[in-house]
Amino acid sequence: MPVGKPLDRHPRPQQAGGMTQDITQHLRIFEPHPGILAFYDGRIPGQRFLPFDNWVDDGAISLGIASYAIVEGDEALVYDTHVSLPHAQAVKDALTARGVTRFTVVLSHWHLDHVAGSAVFAGSPIIANARTLAHLTGHKVGIEDGSFHGLPVIAPLILPDRIFSGRMELTLGPRRIVFLEANIHSDDATVLWLPEEGILLAGDTVEDCVTYVGEPADFGVHLADLDRLSALQARHVLPNHGAAEVIAAGGYGPSLLTATQIYIHWLQNLQHNPAAAAQPLAEVIGPDLQSGALVWFAPYETVHAQNIRRTLALLATP
Repeated sequence: MPVGKPLDRHPRPQQAGGMTQDITQHLRIFEPHPGILAFYDGRIPGQRFLPFDNWVDDGAISLGIASYAIVEGDEALVYDTHVSLPHAQAVKDALTARGVTRFTVVLSHWHLDHVAGSAVFAGSPIIANARTLAHLTGHKVGIEDGSFHGLPVIAPLILPDRIFSGRMELTLGPRRIVFLEANIHSDDATVLWLPEEGILLAGDTVEDCVTYVGEPADFGVHLADLDRLSALQARHVLPNHGAAEVIAAGGYGPSLLTATQIYIHWLQNLQHNPAAAAQPLAEVIGPDLQSGALVWFAPYETVHAQNIRRTLALLATP
């Protein structure tokens, strides 16, 4: 955070060459399946959310990020509220233009790039699992004043008000939607499973081209939960972080889950072969790139390097 720079309660449009830059100018809307919308931003060369270091550019815009909505008539289930209030408002406006008047929000997990726009949906039900509520409640003050993860702040942070644990179901028109809790990437993941259509909205449990490891001590749990998700036999996997063109075309196949497991096993194996840490990411995931399970995106080399550091640090702990 630059020294002496005041905290903005919300990011303002940035000035570029005397022109106002809309921070949602690169937001794209796809419909990968009928009634399922993806609101995608990022992966644009030179794109910046803010001109200084910030968590939106670091972990979201630079990697590409989507939130989703399942629409039926005048109702929409909004899966994550995107990276800012303007993004959330753009999502809400697009849904309103389609005739939606009733909104329900579900949070995939507690990380900031998924909850930042929740205030736009204040007054609507916000669903999350109990762990997500606990994380957001515990860090609410720091998230709102910027001391937790820096700028931009999220203020006010709207907490979820409908809580589940393990599993729950709801229907939206003819669609049956199953909420499943998992520990992959974060210990409070919620994925959405549409069994009749074979569609898995996966949040951050899988990413293209590698998972972002938060807790390497939980690798065993991650792998077990990936087994559980694989057993659903999804035909289409829609992650929050992935290639725009793949998401727009209907999403990934189930091989994205398998590729994530293979990568986690590779990280685990550093315990027995630490020299492998020097292997370039393109080689580590080479077979899955060749098969088309993954799409190469160079910024994930930074994520890979961080995953290695965290894994080696854990292995070095007595």
